[in-house]
Parts: sequence; C-alpha cells; structure tokens
Amino acid sequence: MAGEITDTGELYSPYVGLVYMFNLIVGTGALTMPKAFASAGWLVSLVLLVFLAFMSFVTTTFVMEAMAAANAQLHWKRMENRQEEEGDDSSSASDSDGLTQDNYERAEKRPILSVQRRGSQNLFEITDRVEMGQMASIFFNKVGVNLFYFCIIIYLYGDLAIYAAAVPLSLMQVTCATGNDSCGVEAGTKYNDTDRCWGPLRRVDAYRIYLAVFTLLLGPFTFFDVQKTKYLQLLTSLMRWIAFAVMIVLALVRIGHGQGEGHPPLANLSGVRNLFGVCVYSFMCQHSLPSLVTPVSSKRHLTRLILMDYVLILAFYGLLSFTAIFCFRGDSLLDMYTLNFARCDVVSVAAVRYFLGLFPVFTISTNFPIIAVTLRNNWKTLFHREGGTYPWVVDRVVFPTITLLPPVLVAFCTHDLESLVGITGAYAGTGIQYVIPAFLVYLCRKDSQLAFGYGAVNKHRSPFRHTFWVGFVLVWAFSCFFFVTANIVLSESKA
Repeated sequence: MAGEITDTGELYSPYVGLVYMFNLIVGTGALTMPKAFASAGWLVSLVLLVFLAFMSFVTTTFVMEAMAAANAQLHWKRMENRQEEEGDDSSSASDSDGLTQDNYERAEKRPILSVQRRGSQNLFEITDRVEMGQMASIFFNKVGVNLFYFCIIIYLYGDLAIYAAAVPLSLMQVTCATGNDSCGVEAGTKYNDTDRCWGPLRRVDAYRIYLAVFTLLLGPFTFFDVQKTKYLQLLTSLMRWIAFAVMIVLALVRIGHGQGEGHPPLANLSGVRNLFGVCVYSFMCQHSLPSLVTPVSSKRHLTRLILMDYVLILAFYGLLSFTAIFCFRGDSLLDMYTLNFARCDVVSVAAVRYFLGLFPVFTISTNFPIIAVTLRNNWKTLFHREGGTYPWVVDRVVFPTITLLPPVLVAFCTHDLESLVGITGAYAGTGIQYVIPAFLVYLCRKDSQLAFGYGAVNKHRSPFRHTFWVGFVLVWAFSCFFFVTANIVLSESKA
C-alpha cells in the first residue's frame, strides 16, 4: 500500500505518517522553548507543557473527526449524483410508463437510501483531502468562514515574521565578532543592538543588511508557485535532527562533567505569558492535519498512534529544554537556542559551532517560500467570488506584495523571537489550535446527525466525544486569550 498513488498523492504507512507529523510539529518553536523555560521556572514550565500537549491532542482528534464528517458529506453527494444520473437514464428509457414509473422509483429509493445513509460506515472513511478552509466552508456560515481565514492569515503572518527575523539574527550573532573573540557569544554577555559589529557598523545595521539580503533572495518566490521541494525538505529534516541531537548530547556532556551553569527557579509567573505562546506554537499541527493524515494507508489505530507521537514529542521537548536550562544560566540563554553553542568553551570544533549557529538559516530559508505562497493563496481565497477572476496586476503583484511586506517590516522593527513566537502562539495560535477545531467538531456533529441520522457512527470520532470537552476547550482558549492580554497590558504599564 505504501507505494499506491491516489488523488491525494502517494500513500504511506501510519508510522511514516507519524514521522512526518513529528517533523512538522518540532520546528522553530522548539528553538525558543529553552529560554521560555528558564524565564518561567522548571516546575511551572513542565506542568504547562504537559497540559498544553494534552489540549493539543484533544483538538487534533477534533479535527480528525471533522475531516471524516466532511468526507462523509462529499461521499454522499457523489452517491446522490450517481443515483440521479442512473435515475434519469432509466426514466428516459421507459417513455410508456412516464411519470408513474418515475414516482415508483422515487418511492422505492427513499427508504432504502435513508437506511444506507444511517448505517453505512464507509461514508466516514478519510479518503479525500479536505483542508481546514474547505471544512470551514462546509460547516460554518459566511461570517465563520471569513473569521477562519482571518485567523489563519494572521497566524501565517506571524510565522513569516518569525522566519524573517530568525535568519538575519542567526547570521548577525555568528558573524559579528566581539572584540578579539572570534568564538561568538561569551558566557553571560548581553549585547545591545548599538554595539559595534564590523568597523563603524552596529549589530542592528548588520541585522538589517542580512534581512535585506534575505528578502531579496527569498522574497521573489512569493510571486511564483513553489514546487518540487520534497528532497529539499528531506535534507532540512536530516539537518534538523543532527542539530537537535548534537545540542542535547553537548548539554548532557557539560552537565555530566560538572560544568552546568544553570540554576533555574521553581516558578516565575512573570515568564508564563511567553512560555504559553511558545508552547502553543510548538504544538501547532492542526492546520496541516489533512495533508498528513489523508495519505496514511491504514487509519484503523490512527488516534492511538497520534497519542504515541504526542508522548514522544513531549518527551523530546522536555529533554531539550531541561538539558538547556541546567547547562546554561538563564540570563545567558539566547532567543535562538542554537546560538548558545557558538562559544569556544562549549564547542571546541569550529565546524560544529558554525553548523549549529547557522542551522536555522538553512532550515528556515527552505520553509519561508512555502509559507509565503500558502499565505498568498489564502488571501486569494478570502476575496474570491464565484466565477470571478483577478486582474493580472492584482493576482501577480498586489497579493504577493501584501504577503511579503508586513512580516519583513515587523522583522525590521524587532528581532525579539521569544516575543514574536509568544504573541503568534498566544493569539492566532490559540484560534487555530483551540477555537476553530472546537467549533468544527461541534457543528460537524450536528450536521452529521441531521444528514445521516442518529444511527450513523463516525469511525474517526474523537475519544473526547462529550460536549463538555468542546466547552472546556473554548473556555480554556478564551481564558488564555484574556490572561495573555492582561499580562501584556500590565507589563507595558510597569515599563
């Protein structure tokens, strides 16, 4: 089955699908997690990380149930169209019976079809890739659809701003020599943007030069379609796992040799805001589930396997973050964790230092064009009118420009990755990971009952099938939204 080709692409085994999900979830957010852990305290961070992993798993099962319900709608429509075509053929073939024969066939079909509709389990097979936007159009009203696209667009803008800031920041940290020290960031040293980088150039000047180069090199991809990135994605996945493994091993070695500098606090509530946003961002996968789950060849134990995937991801995040906060002092941890290994006293081999320091440059640069094209297409879908087409200037210039310009401007103004990740996760991430899946599963259940009757059972229904869980997710989401907002307002008033 692994090599079978369908309209959804090449099928793969459930375990290959879990590897893909693991790679999707563990990304840029993991690199900002150690500093957030150190700021909030190890006990608070651990409790919040476990709870947010659980909440993300709950809403992942919600999305899978909604995908199955949307597939049932599409399957049923195809069945009805096929039966109508067959009915038209049979009625046209018997002119003598005319209306009587037609009425007889309808009377005979209705009870049979209603029984099939209630009892058929194959309707809920996930065979068609139904993206979240299409699910929103099936189950939401017009206002809900527009709010969905607004939320996904804000999230993608945040993604692009994080990527646009991370690459120039890594390049600046690696290439800006500090006095006579060519080994990168010294332990406990905090540099200001106004500090010298090369000659008269300040560090912020170097950052903006790199940002301009990054925009000029990767920005044009926004104006075209990005295709055939399979091997590039495989290469970046390999680099990512090498980098993560090297960082964990190096941190463990330093701790084992008694060189650990970190003494993280038990709890520090002032750091919870950014930690919450970083953790939400780091478990984000709901918007990509249709592309990941649909090509899985056997979906019999899919929920159980996804739970196992979440447990592994949780263990990995815990290992990466705890080794980091006990290896490095909290005040010396940088926004991008890889940059902590650009020190001679941590890594003596120059090639390893440069590989880890520049690792985000290679991996993030390959994802930026893909996210940009996705955002551009979402803008087009939001303003699309049935049967209408866009003028060439609007299609090829306006949409790519409004896609590229805002995140670059945000990155130009700030390179505080922890705040960017925290705000993106806390606001747009909360909408995509909690609010949208909760409303999707609630409305798809009501719709399925009306369409197929109470006897129809969704074979991919969530284990959290009671309405209580939908309400709990929504209450949690809105509570987090207000908590983060109040925290930001208080922080600004104190400043």
